[in-house]
Amino acid sequence: AIAATMLIRIRNNVGTWRIDLSSGGPDPSIVDLYRAIRAEHGEGLVFTTPLSKDPRGSGAMAEDDESSLSVDLGLRNGDMLHGRVDPETVASVGDGGAQTSVTFVGTDGNIHRRAATADDLGRSFRPGMQALRDMKMQWTLNDFMAMDDRFIFKIKRQDAADCPHVSMESGEANGFQSYLREFGFQRGRMGYLYGRYEDAEDAPDEKKKEKEGPAADDHKPTAAPGARKVIVECIYEPPQSYDAESDTIDPLDDPDGDERVPILAAHLGLERVGWIFGHAPREEGFQLSSHEILTAAELQLEAAGGLEKSTPFVTVKVTVGPDGNAVVDAFQVSRQCMEMVAEGALDVHPTRPGYCKVVDTFTAVMEGKNSDEVENNFFLAVVPIGRHVSDVYVQQFPRANRDGQPQTHEAMRRQLSKSGTRGWEFIDLLADFSLLLYLCEFQGVGSDIMQKICASVIDRKVPLDDGYKIMLAGMAGMDGAY
Repeated sequence: AIAATMLIRIRNNVGTWRIDLSSGGPDPSIVDLYRAIRAEHGEGLVFTTPLSKDPRGSGAMAEDDESSLSVDLGLRNGDMLHGRVDPETVASVGDGGAQTSVTFVGTDGNIHRRAATADDLGRSFRPGMQALRDMKMQWTLNDFMAMDDRFIFKIKRQDAADCPHVSMESGEANGFQSYLREFGFQRGRMGYLYGRYEDAEDAPDEKKKEKEGPAADDHKPTAAPGARKVIVECIYEPPQSYDAESDTIDPLDDPDGDERVPILAAHLGLERVGWIFGHAPREEGFQLSSHEILTAAELQLEAAGGLEKSTPFVTVKVTVGPDGNAVVDAFQVSRQCMEMVAEGALDVHPTRPGYCKVVDTFTAVMEGKNSDEVENNFFLAVVPIGRHVSDVYVQQFPRANRDGQPQTHEAMRRQLSKSGTRGWEFIDLLADFSLLLYLCEFQGVGSDIMQKICASVIDRKVPLDDGYKIMLAGMAGMDGAY
């Protein structure tokens, strides 16, 4: 059975929808999902491309498929599906009595949605909400104001980022930039940052500080006392697709990576500390699109485990400046942005990528005036960024999931054959996150050999048994010394 909360995100050509299936039974099916979507967005809704876990449309989900979302498809709360709809068939609140959805605050204190009836329209407390008397019969003024406050956000900039500084491993950063440059920075690319959090009592080392991009001129936040900085050691780039028309990057289904990467990182004492993406040049002042804002907020929420705690989790973006040099900036979205995304108050703007659309049920107040959109920069806090050279890891093996850069035993042989030359030792060359991830395909991420290799990588005083070296050298087709 699935968890009590089951929310599925649907990304399509008119926006991103959040479909609450929590009240749809213990184990909803694909049929139930389509039914819930039409309950919210119109019974006449037409899918021009069926739902799929893959943005490219493979593995399409038929509308009459009774397969379980959780058991058969492995979907979890918050997972993303993709599809396309006919925009003219999407209903909105007040569309001539078309069936939509209504929002209400449940007995658990959380915001939920249910299918609306014609009776709901025109008498709702807010657009897309139930009428007050449908929620409870007796209301006091305090009850009403408390209810209304749940749906009002007074937009304000968060001056201090929760993360005071992020340091990117130089080789990893250069490798990511170089791949973007192969396509003239015209193809978007993303990856997850793995590293560690450290106490940030000391100011960043200015000798390591990287040239900051235009975002640094907006404002220079000071982190709160007790904040932790981010040290990035590795980047994992999942399978992904890029849509040039919408300028969006979508991670594809990655069951092997989902299983292996977190376990391998844990063996190495690392964790996911941020994400990175690259994009083509944009107009001055346009930092993150609404799609990227929502992604950053969702990832920060996941890292923080909700809204109760802050997180140093960062967003790093890479582009190219007018002079042809790469420009790297780091951000966090504000805690207010995280809250609005958690409540379903923000969506992708259909026409202005530099703005987030405010969902009709909610009210955003900017400078004393109601607004149906929020400029994305209001949600951003700049994080100073620098570089370091890792004293543990190298970056020589081809990265996973890149076009034209296959990971092979021959590439492994070329790398490990450097052992004994120019000061390289065998374990030094094994200390490559991409190579270790490749080895997991053949040895198993939880195997004894992988755990022993990782132990020797992070502590060179722990020797790697000669038997393991012989086995790895044989796997790589090496005849010489190791």
